[in-house]
Amino acid sequence: MAQKPSPASVPALGPNASSAQRASRVRLMIFDVDGVLTDGSLYFGADGDAMKSFNSLGGHGVKMLQSIGVQTAIITGRKSGIVGARATELGVTHLYQGVENKTVALAELLEKTGISAAECGYMGDDWPDLAVMRRCGFAAAPTNAHPEVI
Repeated sequence: MAQKPSPASVPALGPNASSAQRASRVRLMIFDVDGVLTDGSLYFGADGDAMKSFNSLGGHGVKMLQSIGVQTAIITGRKSGIVGARATELGVTHLYQGVENKTVALAELLEKTGISAAECGYMGDDWPDLAVMRRCGFAAAPTNAHPEVI
């Protein structure tokens, strides 16, 4: 079995690298939840429980990444049993919920996996995602993301 390269051995890509070049290096893809794996709507029942609507296409995309050996993770600001259930259903390996500072969670995740930020991708849609998106080697946003995130 091939040994994974150490983070220090992953050469940096220049600022003009294409999205395809950046994406080809991803070994760990990280997702925000609200607005990324869902449509961003939050539904609250009379008892205060939140409900979310997950898009099956997003779930299929997560499974496709896993099928080619890319690890998957979720870093989200909200904490919800629904997200935990969806992560389990999809086989997401790393789950961080209720995160106030996503860069701290990213640092923990990199330490835990031994994967460098250059080999990570992150998909987010709003301001709290920007700092992590800037640190990862590949960043993506859904079309309805905040304009500054796009």
